Amino acid sequence: MNHTKLLLLIALAVLFATGGWVYKYVTNETYEGMSIIPEDHEDIPLFNGLKPRRADYVIEGDHWEDIYAFYMKELPGKGWKLRHKGSAMDDNDPGNNWGGFMSTWTKDGFEGELSLSAGYFQAENVTEVRFDQHIPPKITSWIDKPPASLCVYANPAEENCTPLEDKDDIENIVHFIDEIAYETSQFKQQKQYGIIEFLNDLGETYFSVKVTQKKARFFSLNLRKVKRK
Repeated sequence: MNHTKLLLLIALAVLFATGGWVYKYVTNETYEGMSIIPEDHEDIPLFNGLKPRRADYVIEGDHWEDIYAFYMKELPGKGWKLRHKGSAMDDNDPGNNWGGFMSTWTKDGFEGELSLSAGYFQAENVTEVRFDQHIPPKITSWIDKPPASLCVYANPAEENCTPLEDKDDIENIVHFIDEIAYETSQFKQQKQYGIIEFLNDLGETYFSVKVTQKKARFFSLNLRKVKRK
């Protein structure tokens, strides 16, 4: 092998090596802030047109309703079970000017929960979509045992609450609070928040949690009202 051919082979080897490193580096940068990458999971389809951008995916224009409909149809067919969801379509407050949704899913064999949310940002004219793998604590440290029922107040001034006794709804809310893990100090800056009271078998309140209005709106509770004791 003459000197020229040897140099050529070395140059090609270096080119391929650095090319692979650059590709790997760009790939890592692209998905740097993601806890889960849909492209790596056959059971998590990617909405057509979404492009990865470190911590989320983006698509130009307002597409959150199409994305919402897509995943509500596709994920159940791939074995995912919807734990809870909420969207701007459920928000009847005219003072809330937003567009988007959030949802949480579980599946046999999948560790933890899949959190899927999307929102339209008018200033940039893009829809952002976020996928997260969340592994909640197996034991809820802030509560001794599951409550018999919940009492939900849309705001602290209300005298009547909305009762919840459905076990699945209660479990979802407990998981929700585990996931958010609010610091009580932040409520000094919050203008609007609701209250969730945990009741025992005798109907006595033994725990109370404040939830910001932004998060509370994700619970659609159209149940009868009861008088606060």
